[in-house]
Order: sequence, then structure tokens, then C-alpha cells
Amino acid sequence: MEIHESGEDYLETILVLENRTGYVRSIDIATQMGYSKPTVSIAMRRLRENGYIEVDERRDIHLTPMGREVAERIYERHVLLTNMLTAIGVDRETASREACKIEHDISADTFSRLREIYEKMK
Repeated sequence: MEIHESGEDYLETILVLENRTGYVRSIDIATQMGYSKPTVSIAMRRLRENGYIEVDERRDIHLTPMGREVAERIYERHVLLTNMLTAIGVDRETASREACKIEHDISADTFSRLREIYEKMK
């Protein structure tokens, strides 16, 4: 099932918040991403309907295995691309912002090659 860039951003944010606090609610996502609660609620409904997240009785949001796979892939790309850009002299804030743009469009093969280069750089 194809997921759009915005969906990937939401899943990545859920993963980051879950790792940071142990739980995630819509308001946490809205605060982290700078979106309104209604906007996040619509996105969460779509992600739930498409099988990327589940919401429990306490309204906590959990990644499904499929959602976690997407989130971890995007997060790995974000971290590596941010680190590569900072390694070549880009300031961290700009590197993170630009990595967020690149992470969605780069092919798996290209990312794999970049990972190999980065590992050699370290």
C-alpha cells in the first residue's frame, strides 16, 4: 500500500515520540509537528483506516508492524542524511530540514549506497 510523504512524516513523528516518552497521543503529534489538533485527527483516521496505526482505549496511538516498518525506514534515512550533511559542513538545523525533504524521494538503492559511503567516512 502506497503512503504519501505526509503520512511518512506522521509515522516518523509517532516513532520519535514513542521512543522519547513511551506513549503518543494526537495532541503530542500536533505539538511536535506544529499542526492543529483537527488536522492531526484527520491524518490519524487515515493512517488507522490504512492499517498503519492503532488507537487503544486510552486514545494512545501505536504503530502497527506495517506502520513501524515505514517509520523506521524514514527515520533511518533522516538520521543518516542529517549526519552526512552535517559532516560536510551544513549546520544541523538546515541539515535536518533538508534531510526531511530528501528522505521521502531517495530510492532504496541510492540510500544503500549512501549508507555504505557514510560508514566508510566514519
